[in-house]
Amino acid sequence: MITPFAEDGAVDHQTAWRLARHLSDHGTDTLVVAGTTGEAPTLSDDEAVALFKTVVDAVAQKDTLVVAGTGSYSTHHSVEMTQRAKEVGVDGALAVTPYYNKPSQAGQLAHFSAIADVGLPVMVYNIPGRTSVLTEVDTLAELSGHPNIAAVKDAVLDLEFTSATINRAPSLPIYSGQDTFTLPMLAVGAVGVVSVVANLAGLTIKAMIDAAYAGNWDEARRLHNLLLPLCEACFLETNPAPVKSAMGAFWEPVGDVRLPLVAASQDTLRAVEKALGALQGL
Repeated sequence: MITPFAEDGAVDHQTAWRLARHLSDHGTDTLVVAGTTGEAPTLSDDEAVALFKTVVDAVAQKDTLVVAGTGSYSTHHSVEMTQRAKEVGVDGALAVTPYYNKPSQAGQLAHFSAIADVGLPVMVYNIPGRTSVLTEVDTLAELSGHPNIAAVKDAVLDLEFTSATINRAPSLPIYSGQDTFTLPMLAVGAVGVVSVVANLAGLTIKAMIDAAYAGNWDEARRLHNLLLPLCEACFLETNPAPVKSAMGAFWEPVGDVRLPLVAASQDTLRAVEKALGALQGL
């Protein structure tokens, strides 16, 4: 979920509430709040916790879960944020592999275990392209033995790695962390996607996943190929600039991204608009 900002740059809680309801009504069964797409690095701790509370309240009467992005490169800070998220009623936490300080596999094991010890279900976010650190298959397999390690967001972009993880840790649900990889990952045993593009096309993504679950691979491939131009357009510039600009243009005003990111160019916005147009009438 993107994080809406008001004209003065503050978190826009009224729009966030409406957006949470909108996404819940358009194919999303779990909202990830203050992840990469939610501009987590630019949110203060208090802003993030208040946003968690807003989204929890927004979907309280719906069959929609809320996962809070609480991970950072500091174990102490990640544990503290997970505790605060738990107190406001979220259903789980998303914890990214520690970035910048490049911990060993033993350090990662201890880091994720400490976060999971808080008592919330934890999704491990494996994205070496952003963190420069890989959580290896053996580490994920060991983490799968912790009762609160609930899933992995796999953005490794390597189907062999995904297959190996599923083979070594069959009880650990794997979600695609890259929209273009969702269908290929479902084919090797993943269960869903933590999606950027679902902000714009959640119902189509849900239809693709439902078709795959039903064994209707022809339909799933058709939808995958229809979605590809949108997925590509949303990553012409650094996420979440394209998807946030598009939401502001085609849903309702959500504010600009915070610096050091800048709003997507008009060329990118036109590419997103063209790709969305191709999905009309599905």
